Amino acid sequence: MFDIIGKRRWFYVLSLAITIPGLLLILLTPITGIGLRFSIDYTGGTRWVIRFEDPEVTPDQVEAVFAEQGLTASVVRANDGYLDIRTQQVVGLREAPPPTPSPSPSALPSASPGASGSPGPSGSPSPSASASPGASESTEPSPAPSATPIPGNTEIPTEGQLGEVARALEAELGDIESQTTLTSIGAVVSGDLIRQALILIVVGSIGIMLWMTYRFRDVKFGATALVALVHDVVLVVGLFAFLGTVAGVHIDALFVTAMLTVIGFSVHDTIVVYDRVRENRARHAGEPFVEIVNHSILQTIGRSITTSLTVVVTLLALLLFGGAAINDFILALLIGIVSGTYSSIFVASPLLVDWHAWEDRRHGRVQATRGPRVRRATP
Repeated sequence: MFDIIGKRRWFYVLSLAITIPGLLLILLTPITGIGLRFSIDYTGGTRWVIRFEDPEVTPDQVEAVFAEQGLTASVVRANDGYLDIRTQQVVGLREAPPPTPSPSPSALPSASPGASGSPGPSGSPSPSASASPGASESTEPSPAPSATPIPGNTEIPTEGQLGEVARALEAELGDIESQTTLTSIGAVVSGDLIRQALILIVVGSIGIMLWMTYRFRDVKFGATALVALVHDVVLVVGLFAFLGTVAGVHIDALFVTAMLTVIGFSVHDTIVVYDRVRENRARHAGEPFVEIVNHSILQTIGRSITTSLTVVVTLLALLLFGGAAINDFILALLIGIVSGTYSSIFVASPLLVDWHAWEDRRHGRVQATRGPRVRRATP
């Protein structure tokens, strides 16, 4: 029988080796500027996705044009030749107001005498009223032309600061063929998103710990499951801090969704192991706790790995063929699910054993803390 619990210190060392560098990058983010790269969802700013007629235009050339206009931009190449441009809030670009329903033509006051038997609100006839057949079509005022681009539209801006940048880009790099996204998020909105993201993760984690404590009637089960969750979150966020430093990968709103999914999947695996520990503890009363946990892990490890592999295969397919728009989201899920399976078996369960052994020593109970010994047949 393989002794997983007996080798738990090796797994502790491995977990520290893969989480501490990422944790350092996370802590250095507000101090040095390296580490995590946040999208405009969290920092505020403007996102502009365009494609030039010349497919050889590079992100560095676009960044140079923005620098000439006094703007700092981060440009990455997306799929289908599009360039994803992220810069600070551009003057003259604001979020479009919510659309107001326009009155239907039947609700508009008619200028012809036959439309109503009573005179209109005004004593003088409207200048737009005419006896021509098309008069009824001209009674609805046309919207005034706006110089503000609507976020998410496909019309290349021609006015304001971004219009000047667009003209400068076309003058130096050629015509812009198409545009898929033009969005702007203010600092207030981004600050709210940061607070909501932190609240979601913290409340979700605490709720899971409390539920597991109630479910297993032991705080050790809930606390060690929470440690495994923190292990997974730090691992994924730390890896994205590394990718943000070396490859400019940004964290957007979908990243929070990925983290909550990872937390749920990790807890699922941990509950499977802990349920078997509770069953074996009642079935094999009197045996050392370390042997019960090790045996429970061996009974459930096959199911945990098989379940994770089915999800990993699906995520790999999405990562390869799903397109650049969801690549970062899928990558976070992929890393988090692999980490969640690992932490449930090699982090949460060993910590439960060590905590139980510490309580035994504190209360003067003598229990075996080593893993089960494998008996060898004598020749």
